[in-house]
Amino acid sequence: MSIASPDWWQVLPPDFYRQPHRTEMDDRHPFKVQATAAADVLMRTGLASTVMLAMLPQLLSRERREQELAWVSFYQEQAHGRADEVFRAPPSGVEVFRGTPGLLGSFGARPPDARVDRLRFFSPYEALNPALRADYRAFTQNHHVAAEHWRHPDGPRKTLIFLHGYFLDAYWINSLMFSLRWFYAQGYDILLYTLPFHGSRRAPFEPFSGFGYFSNGMAHVNEAMLQAIHDLRVWMDYLEGEGVTTMGVSGLSLGGYLSALATSVEPRLKFAIPNAPVVLPMDMIMEWPPLSVAYRHLLAPHGLDIVALRHFMALHCPLTYTPVIEPERLLVIGGAGDRFTAPRYVNLLHEHWAGSQMHWFPGNHVFHLQQREYLRLMRDFMNRCCAA
Repeated sequence: MSIASPDWWQVLPPDFYRQPHRTEMDDRHPFKVQATAAADVLMRTGLASTVMLAMLPQLLSRERREQELAWVSFYQEQAHGRADEVFRAPPSGVEVFRGTPGLLGSFGARPPDARVDRLRFFSPYEALNPALRADYRAFTQNHHVAAEHWRHPDGPRKTLIFLHGYFLDAYWINSLMFSLRWFYAQGYDILLYTLPFHGSRRAPFEPFSGFGYFSNGMAHVNEAMLQAIHDLRVWMDYLEGEGVTTMGVSGLSLGGYLSALATSVEPRLKFAIPNAPVVLPMDMIMEWPPLSVAYRHLLAPHGLDIVALRHFMALHCPLTYTPVIEPERLLVIGGAGDRFTAPRYVNLLHEHWAGSQMHWFPGNHVFHLQQREYLRLMRDFMNRCCAA
């Protein structure tokens, strides 16, 4: 289904999240797809319960819900604007501090010959919504942005910027899950960037990494998405200042969503490879019990439906914008058994990006069966894009 209208949140059927979905892998590897899908449903229920606990104060307080509705109406208007108006460029000259990471947590995930730096800067991001600026800025720890940078001794070289998924921010986990040492061996420098409200950016006493991403309501979610792209562009400015002339982005789930979103505003990207990207957060929530039950019960009295919820968050959806890089530089990867970001969503992004490349694997959101096949595809795709 191609969404050609800029008002895609209205064009998309209200029951889109219930519609069936199939890929070529369903016929080629039916057991793998069905087994991994069943495992995903179990894991998804656990994550939905965790996110619901994070959002519970917002959902239970009528006063906070009404305040939230007043705030998010601002973002509905912004969804009709240009990408460069929504995603404002960061100021030049943001100072980046370089340190040496400790050995704790590496677990052999770093290349032994790499020059490894732990990088930090204080984010100058200011909330797009004037009503939230003081409140959002008060999350001081969130503005201390961190990344780990692997450089070849003879660098700088072409660079892969990798964005982690929700909750799974540890550098070593992402390195092992996505063979980042192997990509380093293929000639790429690697930058692993910690997203807002994760890792060292989480507030004290929060129960888990990423808690703050959702615990403060939809308006704060919108600002966190915008800040993630803002801070990514600071990292790109830094890499350019270090002499990097060729860079691209990839990421999983939330990181895949942001990888896709970056193509709406950042022409410096030589490639973008979203892996299992979220695409439609509110539609996903509607098929994630018990979170879906809580949303329907508590938001229905306010007259909200899925169209309104989509519109609240449309300003940071990749479907809202046309990429500023060529479709030949866009590769979408999805799991046929994925029930976090189901194939219907991943395929929607691929079709919106007319001319992009699509690859399916017979696994779910966590277990990427036959991963070696798409890793080699990524390498060849990246090499081709970087050479062009």
